Amino acid sequence: MNFDLTNISELPTGPDAAHIALFAITLILLLITLVRGGKKTIEIEKIVEKEVEVEKIVEVIKHVEIEKIVEVEKIVEIKAPLQEASPAAACQLLSLLQSEARFVDFIQEDLTAATDEQIGAAARIIHTGSKKVINEYFSLTPIRSEEEESQVTVAEGFNPSEVKLIGNVLGSAPYQGILVHAGWKITNVNLPKLAQGHNANIVAAAEVEL
Repeated sequence: MNFDLTNISELPTGPDAAHIALFAITLILLLITLVRGGKKTIEIEKIVEKEVEVEKIVEVIKHVEIEKIVEVEKIVEIKAPLQEASPAAACQLLSLLQSEARFVDFIQEDLTAATDEQIGAAARIIHTGSKKVINEYFSLTPIRSEEEESQVTVAEGFNPSEVKLIGNVLGSAPYQGILVHAGWKITNVNLPKLAQGHNANIVAAAEVEL
């Protein structure tokens, strides 16, 4: 059926025409609603997917952070306890140095008014006696076998307690440098055994001449 819109009189009238127009409008509105609703549904699904992805990422981050915290706690737990030095052994060594080299006497002496010659003469006695004690009760070896003031290489994985880097330290090992001091390492200690009840805090007994 063709309608001439220029002539309103030709448009269908009556209940049939009204029903057709109402049905057409309803169908158009329904299509618009479905299209818009479909788009909204797709957008909602995308938002939900993104939220799920974000939640997964957050869970992964939390898991990684928890693992790092656990690793740090393990590192803290692995820390070795500090070793306590033996006061008796330290006092014993000081007593030996006093006995052979008058070491404590020299350290406690006021040298402000002493001349260089007097200090030099005393230092010779202290050096002789101290060397005797060290050589008798300790075995010492150099840490580095190279000649001092020679060019040396500090290899990767070196022990920081044995080799001390000084000057301008840049980058990572291996390092090239000049050996300033060869260092010393004690390989054996043979201090005399203390008698039961001996007071090691007495470095030197007071002397009274009668």
